[in-house]
Amino acid sequence: MQNNPASATARNPNVILAFLLVAYIFNFLDRQILGILAGPIIADLKLTDAEFGAIGGLAFALLYSVFGVPLSLLADRTSRSRVIVGSLAVWSGFTALCGTATSFGQLFLYRLGVGVGEAGGVAPAYALIADYFPPERRARALAIFSLGIPLGLAGGTLIGAYLAAWVDWRAAFLVMGVAGLVLAPVMLLFVRDRPRASAGAEAVPLSRAFSIVARKPTFWLMAFAASFSSLAGYGLALWTPTVLERSFGFSLIERGQFLASIFLIGGTAGVFAGGWLADRLGQADRRWYARLPAIAWLITAPMFVFGLLATDPWIAWPLLLIPNALNILWLGPVTTAVQHLVPQPMRSTASASFLLINNLIGLGVGPTLIGALSTAFKGRFGDEALRYAAVSVVGFYLLAALLMLLAVRRLRHDWVEDEQA
Repeated sequence: MQNNPASATARNPNVILAFLLVAYIFNFLDRQILGILAGPIIADLKLTDAEFGAIGGLAFALLYSVFGVPLSLLADRTSRSRVIVGSLAVWSGFTALCGTATSFGQLFLYRLGVGVGEAGGVAPAYALIADYFPPERRARALAIFSLGIPLGLAGGTLIGAYLAAWVDWRAAFLVMGVAGLVLAPVMLLFVRDRPRASAGAEAVPLSRAFSIVARKPTFWLMAFAASFSSLAGYGLALWTPTVLERSFGFSLIERGQFLASIFLIGGTAGVFAGGWLADRLGQADRRWYARLPAIAWLITAPMFVFGLLATDPWIAWPLLLIPNALNILWLGPVTTAVQHLVPQPMRSTASASFLLINNLIGLGVGPTLIGALSTAFKGRFGDEALRYAAVSVVGFYLLAALLMLLAVRRLRHDWVEDEQA
């Protein structure tokens, strides 16, 4: 019988990684587009900063975090690739619906829907990549996948700005959503699971998978460290475009270009460097998977303060470039380490448990906290209230570094090698 070329292509690790990367880019395109469009959305729907912060953080994080665990458990038991593709279709559909919102309540509900869809996209992708790539290449593969974050942030910022300037903010949501819906059936054709053990062998109860990872101190230390980093990172990603508008007087296109260049250059360099360094150093000493992020966050905190408080945008750009590289250097090393805290059949569930904590705190609290602080600071700082609200959350990077340094001491003990799995 003649082999199906599409089927053979669908088992090529590099093809799998490329499609997962594209889907992850869409994941962050659909997240970041909200940040660059904050100005026109707030004006059109007559929102306060606190209300917009709730839409950008709490609305997305609530169901995104809660649905991540059951969807990842479903992926471990059935098909990781089909769960990812189905999730892409759902979040893209709700992204398109965001362009039809006429009130705070409608936009809040549609962002809840985006969160439900994106809940099934990340943890199963981590597990699928771990299935296809050997341990010595795994951190680099996960780092390449994580390039979806800076590429999506840059693309969402730039594309959203131009679409909103040329048409309006609603068109930006509609275009992004429809593009994701077109991608979904193509991924269904080309992305397949690697052959695994029988369904019965793969069906690990959630309680068992979580009980294994929950007994390991490394898991909790890494989860909360990443969460506090994400609290600051997600909050700044959503609100920095509006800081540029209010504190520097940037137009929509100007802030799109300014931030897209920072996300693209800094973010891409940071994510790739984290994966490459972790694979190089981690093979000799597993503790580098935790040590690298800790070092990066210690540098990130003061650089963000200097950049956000700069009075000249030409000085702010290089000062913000450095922490935007270092603040996401953790993605390759830490996601790899989480994969190795449990045996192979439990990887999606372990990743989902990690992401549940990370997203509830990071996505749920970060954008909402900055919006609430901006509203509270308004009487004292006026138009500069948002800038000082953003600076206020930078200290969470130092807390993240402290927790990750504690994880360094336990990581080798809790690590599960592939042959042990």
